[in-house]
Amino acid sequence: MSRIFITGGSGYVGRNLIRHFIARGDTVVALARSAQAAAVVQALGASPHHADLLQPELSSAMQGCDTLIHAAADTSHGWGTPAQRQTNLDGTRHVFASARHAGVRRVIHISTESVLLTGAPLVNANEDHEFPSRPAGAYSRTKAEAERITLSFANEAMSVVVVRPRFVWGRDDSTALPQLLAAARAGKLAWIDGGGYRTSTTHIANLCEGVDKALQHGQSGHVYFITDGEPVMFRDFISRLLATQGVTAPDKSVPRALLRKIAAIGDVLASISRGRIKPPITRQEYATMAVEVTLDIGKARKELGYQPVIDAEAGLDELRARAA
Repeated sequence: MSRIFITGGSGYVGRNLIRHFIARGDTVVALARSAQAAAVVQALGASPHHADLLQPELSSAMQGCDTLIHAAADTSHGWGTPAQRQTNLDGTRHVFASARHAGVRRVIHISTESVLLTGAPLVNANEDHEFPSRPAGAYSRTKAEAERITLSFANEAMSVVVVRPRFVWGRDDSTALPQLLAAARAGKLAWIDGGGYRTSTTHIANLCEGVDKALQHGQSGHVYFITDGEPVMFRDFISRLLATQGVTAPDKSVPRALLRKIAAIGDVLASISRGRIKPPITRQEYATMAVEVTLDIGKARKELGYQPVIDAEAGLDELRARAA
């Protein structure tokens, strides 16, 4: 069994990774920035290390660990802040340098399909798709830079593999579903051009399985998309997701061209005001949810032996049962 160090251990993805590897019999140490986060980590059966990503002695906490899973990130889709750059860039660089100093042999960096987003549709993209010259926003930009930092540490002593999920959802969701529910209940949720476009999704159990397979079979220096398999229609999936919580999806729709203009103007105003003006939608948010984003997981299937362990219907049933 392995001794695994996880950053972002109290976050949505981190919590589920802890559960997955504890259940497999591994020992897990997880980074926790607060007493509350440490309590969450401990309740899951892992050992919390109370510190942040830039703690000078981080390598000491990793001593004896053979594996690192870097799941911590600032996922804000708004105007880019120095704090986001510090977390996603300086934090990633320090975590990987600490892991190398501690003698960690295997590393998984959890990234995102957002590194490829521009606001144009991304259709059946594979891992050969190049980073865009003009990414959708600061989140896309910093996560792409974080991938470059991550892969620069790959060498014979330390295997580094990048995993890119898309639209992580499922049990214990503290990110996407709560935001969608809040928008729907406040009457602020509307379909973009009717919502009739496709999207890839990644159930949290499938992400955990993909990380596990990447640790076992991933080639150092390589990137792998992990999703639920076949894409779904955006409107249908979101409607069914809301329905698991007893909320009926709205009927109203917004023209895509209008929303694209609002996002572009909003980004300019946010930049000029250095984030003081918060637009109704940013280019980053538009690129994430307003157009088709579908991914090809053929590489993960072939090289990792990855297969989704739960399908959309079972995942929705699980959410429905927990809400009952």
